[in-house]
Amino acid sequence: MKILNLKTSTCLVIVGLFIGEFTCSTSRAAGVTIGLAADSDVGLGGKWTKARAEEWAAKTGNHIQYLNLPPSANDVLQLFSQYWAARTPEVDIYQIDVCWPGLAAPHAIDLRKYFSDDDMKQFFSRIVENNTVDGRLIGIPFFTDAGLLYYRTDLLEKYGYKEPPTTWDELVQMAKHIQDGERAAAKSDFWGFVWQGSAYEGLTCDALEWIYSYGGGTMVDPDGKITINNPDATRALQMAKSWVGTISPVGVTTYKEEESRNLWQSGNAAFMRNWPYCYALGSAKESPIAGKFAVTVLPKSTGDSAKHAATLGGWQLMVSKYSSHPDEAADLVRYLTSAEIQKRDAIELTRLPTRPELYKDNDVLAANPWFGQLLPVFSNSVARPSTVLKANYNQFANLFFNHVNKVLNNEETPQDSLASVAAGSVKLVGSQK
Repeated sequence: MKILNLKTSTCLVIVGLFIGEFTCSTSRAAGVTIGLAADSDVGLGGKWTKARAEEWAAKTGNHIQYLNLPPSANDVLQLFSQYWAARTPEVDIYQIDVCWPGLAAPHAIDLRKYFSDDDMKQFFSRIVENNTVDGRLIGIPFFTDAGLLYYRTDLLEKYGYKEPPTTWDELVQMAKHIQDGERAAAKSDFWGFVWQGSAYEGLTCDALEWIYSYGGGTMVDPDGKITINNPDATRALQMAKSWVGTISPVGVTTYKEEESRNLWQSGNAAFMRNWPYCYALGSAKESPIAGKFAVTVLPKSTGDSAKHAATLGGWQLMVSKYSSHPDEAADLVRYLTSAEIQKRDAIELTRLPTRPELYKDNDVLAANPWFGQLLPVFSNSVARPSTVLKANYNQFANLFFNHVNKVLNNEETPQDSLASVAAGSVKLVGSQK
């Protein structure tokens, strides 16, 4: 893939896995041009972001070059890595995944120059912590995501449950009871609980929630200590393994988000772990479960160290250290992440704000009543160890989710799996110190 040197009057052409383009003009008035790399404007998210950036440009007398990104996060990261290696000044702002601050840090300015401590207190603290690398603020939270427990309100009522489960033991008991009852009513394909068990990053997210909820930590702590191989983590994986073929289909070990959602949305599961995007799809008029479900925090264990957990997802805006216009770029980041714009984003696009105050906003709740259920979820969010592992996070995640998948498929014991992950992590952690 070759990257062409850009001029402000030209459009970018990327040859290879992806063809992207800058929207640009051959003539510019006074003001600077800010290159913004964000979601493709073929989709609603990109169109919305581009329109808001153009609003800022009109207000400030500046201009926007908008780089459409490919749909795959892996392709985006590959593209960004090439830009960073080339130290291109043509992209001033990058929209980066929540797992990338550690990797992106060498190529980002410290945004604490532009955002005060009081400014950052307006965002979810867990996201700010995730975006802070070696004391430097790498990105400003743009919109967010976290794991949720979806549950069928009609089935809980049918089987005598007044509240969703708060512990994993309760979930297993309720899922099995409902599953048995529905199958007795000739629904042979009905399951108690579906989730993401395939060997990919989604399993990293699910497994982190299990382990953290058992008091087993975050796999690698912020100081770089490898903590994954511990009894609580072992119990968490043993628990998940026990679901396969009992309350979850055997095929769940190949499920990603959409496989889980499709089974759930067809009406064939009582509970589902998934991301917030499933809510709008499940609520569509044509959905068999519309009006029959709700969301809550994921369960926890019953031990003294048990905690509710939701793996943190979402996207941030960073300013490139190679930018020729960092002041203007930071001002655009401030505009796009402001309370006003995030409120419009939530109402018009149903994207999840990174500012807690908006989950109590009357206008936001009028447009999306279910947002009112999410504040406890984000308050319990937990980040993957990408910030401490930096460029080695992807290698660690691959090691982790492949071993966890082997546990789920009964190819390894939890003890052997975690020991292998811990041993394989030593070099990855050590090279970051």
